[in-house]
Amino acid sequence: MSLEVALRHDFGPFGLDIAFSVDRPGITALFGPSGSGKSTTISAIAGLLRPDAGRIVVNGRVLLDTERGIVLPPRRRRLGYVFQDARLFPHLSVRSNLLFGWKRAGRPASRAEIDHLVELLGIGALLGRRPGMLSGGERQRVALGRALLTAPEAVLLDEPLSALDHARKQEIMPYLERLRDEARMPMLYVSHAIDEVTRLADHMILLDGGRVAAAGSVSEVMARLDLFPLTGRFEAGAVLETVVGRHDPADALSELEFAGGSLVVPLVDAPPGARIRARVRARDVMLALHEPRDISANNILQVEVAGIRLDEGAFADVQLACGATRLVARVTRRSVERLGLRPGLRIVAIIKAVTVDRRSLSPMGEPPAG
Repeated sequence: MSLEVALRHDFGPFGLDIAFSVDRPGITALFGPSGSGKSTTISAIAGLLRPDAGRIVVNGRVLLDTERGIVLPPRRRRLGYVFQDARLFPHLSVRSNLLFGWKRAGRPASRAEIDHLVELLGIGALLGRRPGMLSGGERQRVALGRALLTAPEAVLLDEPLSALDHARKQEIMPYLERLRDEARMPMLYVSHAIDEVTRLADHMILLDGGRVAAAGSVSEVMARLDLFPLTGRFEAGAVLETVVGRHDPADALSELEFAGGSLVVPLVDAPPGARIRARVRARDVMLALHEPRDISANNILQVEVAGIRLDEGAFADVQLACGATRLVARVTRRSVERLGLRPGLRIVAIIKAVTVDRRSLSPMGEPPAG
């Protein structure tokens, strides 16, 4: 399961010149500020834009090779596409919208596969309704189902949550997580919201000015200080892949273990050994030279300063090594001077808050039953 992309296109004042590959199922985020080339890239992959030069290969099948004169039209690319707005047929029921995609599949899904997808997306109760009777989140779930029933080799999601308010985003997120964990195909997810990326994506490709600024796992990219202006200061921080160690039902707490330490969080609904994604924002990390006493924080970690990036303003970003794991703290420049922070210095990190991903996987990497 692979997607290979190399594109060049000149828009005059803006030029796109990128190359990247996705070699595994799951969600790869295409992230960057407005005007970085995200939507242009996904439009070229879908066949809605013909670049000046490029090559696109999905699972060894060439969709575009300008040097060889190969340009497959969108209908022959076997890609599922979910737009910002659902673009459902308003005169058709949800069932008929889904079957529209099914009828155009090279290998139509069986009834059992259709039923499983309907259950996966939680749209069974909506089948008889028309799009005008659905919420924004419900429409996007139906759009996902229609795209998947075309039996695509890859799925392109072009900011599918951008038109939704916060409540509707929270409604659809768990379905996207389930889809990510069960679908065995590459999914390219375009977004400018870093909280969506850190929750949903396993890998990310960071674009800036029509170029690839960085590519790698979400945890690797998010921990790099040099990328903070691009990854967003408010949501910037570390993404940790953890394993549930044990539960303390009496205090309603769970312990999450990671390479280098552990975190105590509110009780999570996952068995010991399950893998859980946790996110620690840079703004939620305090630093001290010595371990504090009589403090309410449950998470106090021994760390080493790995790097410091001074902001143009009052703040500084400090990269911290906690074993093999990298954390990031945002403090004032005055704090850096007052504490004498420098690479190699052993200090203490106090974690004020941890955001836990709702996804949980069993020790074997499969979604838990039920």
